[in-house]
Amino acid sequence: MAPSDVERGADPREVLRAREAALPWEHVVLSVVIPAYNEVKTVERLLRRVREVPLRLEVIVVDDGSRDGTRELLPRLEREGLIDVLVMHEVNQGKGAALRTGFKSATGDIVVVQDADLEYDPLELPTLMEPILRGRADAVYGSRFLGGPHRVLFFWHSIGNRVLTLMSNMFTDVNLTDMETCYKMMRRDLLQSLPLSAHRFGIEPEMTARLAQAGARIYELPITYHGRTYAEGKKIGWKDGVSALWSIVKFNSFGERARRYQAPDVPPWEERRLAAASRAARSASGAAEPRWS
Repeated sequence: MAPSDVERGADPREVLRAREAALPWEHVVLSVVIPAYNEVKTVERLLRRVREVPLRLEVIVVDDGSRDGTRELLPRLEREGLIDVLVMHEVNQGKGAALRTGFKSATGDIVVVQDADLEYDPLELPTLMEPILRGRADAVYGSRFLGGPHRVLFFWHSIGNRVLTLMSNMFTDVNLTDMETCYKMMRRDLLQSLPLSAHRFGIEPEMTARLAQAGARIYELPITYHGRTYAEGKKIGWKDGVSALWSIVKFNSFGERARRYQAPDVPPWEERRLAAASRAARSASGAAEPRWS
């Protein structure tokens, strides 16, 4: 489902069904990890939007010590079936800590990060999955700087993002356009092999550094972006940008490195599709055989 399909008002289920013959959508599970901190105004709408995505989902929400009513709201949303796994941090530990908690809970074949603030559209998740399902990528980044529709906002934020991406690329020797994007999607076995340790927003450059160290095949695709102002709840600031610069140096130059990743010859979703096709063939064959008494 390309962003243009969504904009034209095409039913995402119809778009997805048209591709089912080529890709094993019904045999893959996507774990959506959502860190939440003081997002009471948007988290319910975001979760309902996620549940509109026509995929087999495992929705994991980690509340990172919210104090605005978010942690009181989330148990009700869990009872309604909007959340599959709910984890509560008693105190705020940072986005990186919340994500690491969520990653440990994930059991799907593919894992993606989804912020709770409605800046990123979950209906684009099937598009991001395609390079992985086609065997071309181990990880996919959704880039805000590849020409997708976006809200016009802070000039210096965009410059800061590009500088951080440039610095990251210099250390990792990959040519990303948006290292700081929320939309990072990857195979679960790859993700859970990465030695992640960042607590705050340093998780973004750390994940990128570890993927490069692992030799993962990374794709980028354009996404839409509906950025927020600080009045609307945006949290990241200039201090986080300075911290990210140090994180780029730290995670690329010091400490434990990710081990090289080798994807299995047959991914689990293909194994399931082959097994389902074999069962169907046996069933059809059995139905056609004459019954001898």
